[in-house]
Amino acid sequence: MTEKSALLKELRIDRSSEPVAARARGRPYWIVGVGAVLLAAALWWLLSGLSKAAPVRVAVAQALPSGGGKAASILDASGYVVARRQATVSAKITGRLDQLFIEEGQHVTAGQVLAKLDDTNARAALQQAEAAVQQADASVAQAKAAAEDVTPTYERNRKQAEAGLISDEALEASKAAYDAQQTALKVAQSNLAVARASMQIAQRNLNDTVVYAPYTGVITTKNAQPGEIISPLSAGGGFTRTGIGTLVDMDSLEVEVDVSENFVSRVLPDAPCTLKLNAYPDWEIPAYVIAVVPTADRSKATIKVRVGFKSRDPRILPEMGARVSFLNREDAGSAGSAASAGVTLPQAAVGPGASDTTGTVYVLHDATVERRVVRLGAREGDIRIVLAGVSAGERVAIGDFATLADGARIKIINP
Repeated sequence: MTEKSALLKELRIDRSSEPVAARARGRPYWIVGVGAVLLAAALWWLLSGLSKAAPVRVAVAQALPSGGGKAASILDASGYVVARRQATVSAKITGRLDQLFIEEGQHVTAGQVLAKLDDTNARAALQQAEAAVQQADASVAQAKAAAEDVTPTYERNRKQAEAGLISDEALEASKAAYDAQQTALKVAQSNLAVARASMQIAQRNLNDTVVYAPYTGVITTKNAQPGEIISPLSAGGGFTRTGIGTLVDMDSLEVEVDVSENFVSRVLPDAPCTLKLNAYPDWEIPAYVIAVVPTADRSKATIKVRVGFKSRDPRILPEMGARVSFLNREDAGSAGSAASAGVTLPQAAVGPGASDTTGTVYVLHDATVERRVVRLGAREGDIRIVLAGVSAGERVAIGDFATLADGARIKIINP
């Protein structure tokens, strides 16, 4: 029994030192686990920070070419060249066109004969009126002679009646004859005045058969041919013409443009501007604002602006398309300076501002952006002119403005 117990005791495993050795062997795995957790947390923080950074593209502000002192545009608008003085020239009376002396493109001066109507009827009416004047004049002479004949008799009878040599009845008869002749003379003189007025009307009708140029200009259209009926009262249908042609005063040319109600505050009377004709896109013409027409077009939400030319040129023609660039007064006065030149940015880089003349941009500084309010100029397609707030060469963010703020972190998705 003692020997068995001793043998069993020898076979028993001693575990008193095993936990220490096991803990010693498991400690490196515990350290590795903690390190893995810390590494995962660092990676999560890094990825979370990157996911919160707003993705943006980069645009570089480009300086506007100085152009030898060219001021920056604050607003652009399109319109057409129009003539303030343009007329359809016609006769004052209805008649058949007998002679025509105009052609398209012809320069005419004020008072020049442009056409003649058939005047046979007008001449016959004038002759009739002249004959009526002669007849009325003869009637006046006859009435005057009759009045002169009765005047001495009446005067004699009046004196005799005062002396009591004739009765009152004889004096009254003499006075009645005298008054009748005086009245007949006045009637004849009035008929003569009417006949002379009729003759003047007939003379004017004859004069109106000749069409004169009302002012100096250029014939742009010829609307009639000899043989056609000209009538100022016609609606222009059938074979009746309202006029012989259209006369345009080239010195009255100007440009009319429609400006949106949202931007009309930028346009002021007498403000400087430049314009380019569609036919001559490389020709910059100095101009100025004549007036802002004080009414709006509700269908288009625009206001008409009249723009005048500072110099005339024969290349400027009515109905030409034109593009007007309105300039800031201060910029125009300091043309050539770096401040007035401004920079250009893509329209997508400019966010909304407090007014129609301001906007918001975000300038890049390493991994963050700085919010700036800028003064805006004209827009040309997808390009926007920035007059102040950004310098040439600065990098600006293009992205979702809802995710951008002053000091916000960004990540560039294009170099």
